[in-house]
Amino acid sequence: MNRIASLFTPLLRLLFPAAGRHRAAAPPPAVARREAAPRAVAPLRTPVRPAAPLRGADVALVRPYVLSEAEFQERRERRERRLRRGRRRALWLAVHGVDVGPRRIHGVEVAA
Repeated sequence: MNRIASLFTPLLRLLFPAAGRHRAAAPPPAVARREAAPRAVAPLRTPVRPAAPLRGADVALVRPYVLSEAEFQERRERRERRLRRGRRRALWLAVHGVDVGPRRIHGVEVAA
């Protein structure tokens, strides 16, 4: 072993003791035993249960992605009305000389 290392090893171990899992096993510090303090006892709680089990029809957002037939028809009609209104507005504006055609055709920006 290197002589310089053999001189500094005890000094380093004294100044900087190893930390963590690999440190030298030292006897555990002596701890004076005290009497156990009385523990506070928490009152027992009874679990709260609903009066009746929940039904899926009673809860509004059980599965919001599932639409009833009436809701599906209503959404489709609303979308068709919105598209029809847009076509009518474009036609009215075209009659009055305003072009509101698409801004992009096949991904290419259309200049006015």
